[in-house]
Amino acid sequence: MRKMHHSIDYLAYDSEESLPLESRELLNRAVLALDNAYAPYSRFQVSAAVRLENGHIHCGTNQENAAYPSGMCAERTALYFVGSEYPGIKVKEILVVARKEGTSQLLPACPCGGCRQVMQETEDRQGEPISVIFKLESSGFIKLDSVADTLPFRFDPASLA
Repeated sequence: MRKMHHSIDYLAYDSEESLPLESRELLNRAVLALDNAYAPYSRFQVSAAVRLENGHIHCGTNQENAAYPSGMCAERTALYFVGSEYPGIKVKEILVVARKEGTSQLLPACPCGGCRQVMQETEDRQGEPISVIFKLESSGFIKLDSVADTLPFRFDPASLA
């Protein structure tokens, strides 16, 4: 038996204001899109803003359903839309935010395992990394250079062989 270690590097931003301008633009778009979340059961609204290589930004929000778990997370909503409407256009960055319905305070929101898997498949398919930004429990944000940093032991096409 061997003890192994895995570590990742990421950028930590202390506040919204300290994010790079392009990331703040994603943040603003994601916050505006929170109003489009359909979260009548959890009251936990989530939005994901995706920047494409052509500069366009598209948002997705969580969409719940009484027949749980047939709803959809914000990240997958955004990425599936982009994949359907912009095939071949690469995703450069994704930013995720959340809040409790009826409030304005942003809450920590890290992509779930299912979303990480879809994000990783998107990154693998396009052959280039996708930066990932999400809120920490404090007032800050973190930025990862690649989705692979969120899912180091992932299931991928090689797993099917």
